[in-house]
Amino acid sequence: MFTQFFGNYLLNKGLVDTQQLADALAIQKETRPRLGVLAINAGYMTAEQVDKVHAEQQRVDKRIGDIACDMGFLTREQVEELLSTQGAAHLQLGQALVNSGAMTNAAFADALNSYKKENSLNDVDFGGDSTGKIDDIIRKFYNFSEDDREAYLTEYVALLFKNIIRFIGDDFTPLASEHLNKADAVLAAAQKINGDFACTTIIEALSNSYLGFASRYAGEELTELDEMAHASTGEFLNLHNGLFTVNVSNEMNTELKLEPQEIMETGCSMQGEVYGIPLVFPFGLVRFLLVL
Repeated sequence: MFTQFFGNYLLNKGLVDTQQLADALAIQKETRPRLGVLAINAGYMTAEQVDKVHAEQQRVDKRIGDIACDMGFLTREQVEELLSTQGAAHLQLGQALVNSGAMTNAAFADALNSYKKENSLNDVDFGGDSTGKIDDIIRKFYNFSEDDREAYLTEYVALLFKNIIRFIGDDFTPLASEHLNKADAVLAAAQKINGDFACTTIIEALSNSYLGFASRYAGEELTELDEMAHASTGEFLNLHNGLFTVNVSNEMNTELKLEPQEIMETGCSMQGEVYGIPLVFPFGLVRFLLVL
């Protein structure tokens, strides 16, 4: 997850532009095999076992390697072995930027060292899942520290990034946060959360980006704004919100309830305090909105 925020750092410093970063992230995605593929290639797991692990990840907030170990398909040693062959995402991003001519090796190294220093990070943080440091970066990036719902907001966005990486892809960059008094959406999937953290959650995008996002989650190319595309986007939102309510129940002893998803094909406009979380993928811009 630190790699995605590092991409934003490069943008803000003017070291790369949006297209250069998107192209590099696309190359990184193509060349960085997933753990399940590596496990099959190594003969440690069958395709059926990998499918079972992926299905379980839709119910629990855990990494693929941890789930595979819990289910008895891999040992911890095998997971570490496979991860070592996967390569560090931020270094692969750097190599892609250098190969494309967007940055020099020296410029990338300087930027990486500056980013680590400013955020008290090391190489282990980039390759792991240091929850405390991730939460700190999210609070700072989205200015949640000034909100009395900080704990809920931070948990929601941290989990959102994890689930996007797990189910959509890691080739995205967060843009500057938005704090608005109205939510305007062109094409959207929405779902309400009721309870102590009451809000309306929205995935919003233009048609091409909406289809790109839906295609990623469905695992196949979708070309029409039809029932399948809307179901795919809505199901991702429901999956994420479901895992969020489970985490809040377990970690904060608070019960939240979800209403059914809604599809807004002609857009919507909602008044209220809004946190906007815009993300750029190779297929376009997708915004996640929290209307409080």
